[in-house]
Amino acid sequence: MTDSDGGGSEGGSAGTGSAESAAAPGTAPGLDALRERAPDTRREAEALLDRIVRENRFTIAVVFPLVGAIALVGSAEGWVPEPFAFHPWFVLFGVIVMRSPLVVGVLPTIDRRALGWIGVLTAYTYLIESVGVATGWPYGEFAYTVDLGPMLGGVPVALPVFFIPLVTNAYLLCLLLLGPRADSVWVRLATVIPVVVAMDVVLDPGAVSLGFWDFGGGAFYGVPLSNYAGWVLSAIVAVVTLDRAFAAVGIRERLRDCEFMLDDMVSFVILWGGINLWFGNLLPAAVAAAFGVGLVRAERFDTRLFTQWRR
Repeated sequence: MTDSDGGGSEGGSAGTGSAESAAAPGTAPGLDALRERAPDTRREAEALLDRIVRENRFTIAVVFPLVGAIALVGSAEGWVPEPFAFHPWFVLFGVIVMRSPLVVGVLPTIDRRALGWIGVLTAYTYLIESVGVATGWPYGEFAYTVDLGPMLGGVPVALPVFFIPLVTNAYLLCLLLLGPRADSVWVRLATVIPVVVAMDVVLDPGAVSLGFWDFGGGAFYGVPLSNYAGWVLSAIVAVVTLDRAFAAVGIRERLRDCEFMLDDMVSFVILWGGINLWFGNLLPAAVAAAFGVGLVRAERFDTRLFTQWRR
């Protein structure tokens, strides 16, 4: 509404009447304007999401993991009072935001085939974790000691949001670093699977130190070596599934053109590298730093994010 709308003149009344007549029956003019600005096609929606992520890269890739690391360490150390310590919805919201560059980056490559294979991987994720919690196979005896969002049968409902992006990040980073050698499926598998396990070398010690889950002790920063044998199995299943899901040419072209596609891995390095460093888990922190080096070599750790933010 402008000042002339409330003036009571015939011109103002006529203008208001015209606006009302243009609006669809039973809807407010503001809703019509919102609908006009909303994307009409999938391509327009993808372009809008690209712009939102691109304009907020520093906040998503740097601020969120820094705040998350401080909040999680504070919760573990007893500095954050109840009910805010390890608040499940806070944890889940932060994870979803940090995952957004990866999701938005991959989105244009998703078709029915990809959705089907991602569905298979989602089902496997729930199945293997449920078996692991119930029987101790294949990771070793463990239990969640913090609710990571809604829980069902001792397993987080949002488990695929935690696991699948981790594997996808490893897959994409290897595609970048391998270059033309990634044309070989065997080279891809032989490279990505160890990288996935290496990411868990960073993740599990940090999570155990925070108290997210507990193995009852283990040789590697409270994590049993059997856990990594289980991760080899899950990495094989996940990487083979992703390799079936994505067309190699399409995903590489999108990876080449989308500068923020691995920002979630930047968040991983900052969040879990920082947490491991705080708790004195030096080897996991060093592995996180190595991933940071890989991102720099792949030209995906964009230092301009920091200089743009300072300006």
